[in-house]
Amino acid sequence: MRAARKRKRRMERAENDLSAAEWTALKEAWGGCAYCGATGTALQKDCVQALSRGGRYTMDNIVPACASCNASKCNAEVTAWLRRKRLDERAFLLRHVRVRAELAPRFGPGVVASD
Repeated sequence: MRAARKRKRRMERAENDLSAAEWTALKEAWGGCAYCGATGTALQKDCVQALSRGGRYTMDNIVPACASCNASKCNAEVTAWLRRKRLDERAFLLRHVRVRAELAPRFGPGVVASD
């Protein structure tokens, strides 16, 4: 219960501008879990940089994740977590940049084409 209240406060303080259309576009662009590639399962919104670590609930910071990856990652730093799980860190990072660049023309300046 306490953790839920803390998360609610973090969500209220964070910039939260992810629209339903953006979430749908992200799921379509990734085609499954952004981390493990699982398809045919419900996808959850996962913050690449956790809210507790200063992340924001925006299109640039959200990726679709299966329940297993989302729960496992928790609020860990994404690259360290990918290494620990023996997932392809480089492939994820390159794909993240490509998806962001692909969606930038559709959703405007809030999405950064590259870092």
